[in-house]
Amino acid sequence: MEEQTPGARFFTRRRRANAPVARQHFHKVKVTPEEEGELLRLANAQNVTIPRLLVESALAAETGETSTQRREAMANLFALYRLMAAISNNVNQMAKATNATGAVHADMAATLAKVREVADHIDAALDGLSDAR
Repeated sequence: MEEQTPGARFFTRRRRANAPVARQHFHKVKVTPEEEGELLRLANAQNVTIPRLLVESALAAETGETSTQRREAMANLFALYRLMAAISNNVNQMAKATNATGAVHADMAATLAKVREVADHIDAALDGLSDAR
């Protein structure tokens, strides 16, 4: 099971947040069993309800991305940030040991390669965000 952080609910909310003004309009949509199955599959894949999927999909036609996709991108960036923080801690420990002994730690090259890999992932994620605009 995935570990939940205190703010993780923000990224996993299925229903839309309450509106500051009550939603006054209601739309009824009839679908075939095949369409219902496809809507269920898409909603489950995005971890949202079908009404939320329909609203976000329709309103995203102009912007090209839904608020769910933006939240997923933010969650991805936060995960990359945490990974980069853990890696930088390892680099700091290796630098401290190198400064103390004068000997370069054997895993230094692999760790620095991982830093470059994570930085590339962050660049790709940021490129994905800017491409969506």
